[in-house]
Amino acid sequence: MDNIEWFFLALALIWVLLIAAHYIRRTSRLLSSLFLPGSIIAGIAALLIGPDGLGAIASWTSGRDTWAADGIIPRPILEVWHSLPGILINVVFAALFIGKTIPGLKAIWRRAAPVVTYGQTIAWGQYVIGLLLAILILSPVFGMNPMAGALIEIGFEGGHGTAAGLIPVFEELDFAEGADLALGLATIGLLSAIISGTILINWAARTNRLSARSASLDAEAVPDEMSELMQNRTGAQHSEEADPPIDPLSFHLGLIGISIFLGWLMLQVLIGLERLTWGRAWDLDLLVHMPVFPFAMIGGVVVQVIASRWLGRHAINRDLINRIAGTALDIIIVAALATLSLTVIGDNLIPFALLALAGISWNIIGFLVLAPRLIPRDWFENGIPNFGQSMGMTVTGMLLFRMTDPNNRSGGLESFGYKQLLFEPVVGGGLFTASAMPLIMQFGAPTMLMVTGTFMLAWLAFGLLVVAPSASRS
Repeated sequence: MDNIEWFFLALALIWVLLIAAHYIRRTSRLLSSLFLPGSIIAGIAALLIGPDGLGAIASWTSGRDTWAADGIIPRPILEVWHSLPGILINVVFAALFIGKTIPGLKAIWRRAAPVVTYGQTIAWGQYVIGLLLAILILSPVFGMNPMAGALIEIGFEGGHGTAAGLIPVFEELDFAEGADLALGLATIGLLSAIISGTILINWAARTNRLSARSASLDAEAVPDEMSELMQNRTGAQHSEEADPPIDPLSFHLGLIGISIFLGWLMLQVLIGLERLTWGRAWDLDLLVHMPVFPFAMIGGVVVQVIASRWLGRHAINRDLINRIAGTALDIIIVAALATLSLTVIGDNLIPFALLALAGISWNIIGFLVLAPRLIPRDWFENGIPNFGQSMGMTVTGMLLFRMTDPNNRSGGLESFGYKQLLFEPVVGGGLFTASAMPLIMQFGAPTMLMVTGTFMLAWLAFGLLVVAPSASRS
């Protein structure tokens, strides 16, 4: 079969797994009590029958020559699944604001400021924890490169995409083993985020720490990932006209496609400017490692502004946009879990374990201690997507939010989306993430510890002394 046939077969298998997982969840009291969505169950099932599950067991018992050494999922399907999350996350974020009224910058800041201060504090803290480990233990005891201090943020906050995108940087800086460690940390972070996040969500539900708006916890509720718009169906009547020029689904997919293209175009322009300015002067390529999805979200804002002005307020059916984004999110979760690598730890077991344990501990403690103080309103609902993102990837955060507040009654998903505009360009795969290792090599780990520590404390103080009191009064 050619590539396009494998692509459709890979999607078909995901939907088969989702239907099977839906049935399994409905018949299992344990899975229902854990509030695990069907997409998680389907992804874990695919992982178990893949090369790192069934394949690893078969190789261990019968050798690499056995027919099941790669599991029972064909390799071309796994290759398709591996590339799906990085593509479809653009759909989810491009859809975030299409069909919504876009507030002004002041309203955006008022809505997102608490989660921005929390997210920035956690992200810069990952550098602080990692650099302290590198200076005190990893370099003097294990002889590791001090640039290992950046691995927690690259692997946890950045995720698999950032870690993979920085492989040429690792090699250029003579720290090639760092790429394997970063990818391994991304895998551990993602698994830890799902496990610890699920435990925290169940704890919050059973101890009445969820607000009244989101207390009706149900992971199988309608996946209204983007907003409260299940209550706003103003576009439905318009899109059901007798003879539309094109099918409504095609029209809405087209809006999302335009948003993604605009986001990609913005990023390419910025990359071009970089190459003409500081990239040429200092031989740095930073923006090339940035993901497209934050810019796709900006593209969605542009599309919404133009569409509302030229097509009218009710031209877009927000419910249909939600369905498209929800479908993309389900596929992302299954594909990401199914292609996790569980064998990427290598020879640096103890340093790897120390980095993983330190990163996990910082994120959990930060969530339980800092989130209630930095996010005065619905701290759990607004904090949990940022917790998931800080340990796995953006999709992980959205998944945990879906488990916590499936109908988005708290409005936490909008706050999470607004936060990306002030977050992704810098950390979590942004400018500083891409330049962290060159900066450590250039200025040394102690200097960068002071720099990152200053940023962490500045965001924490700003959140505690300015943002949180203001949010409490509003």
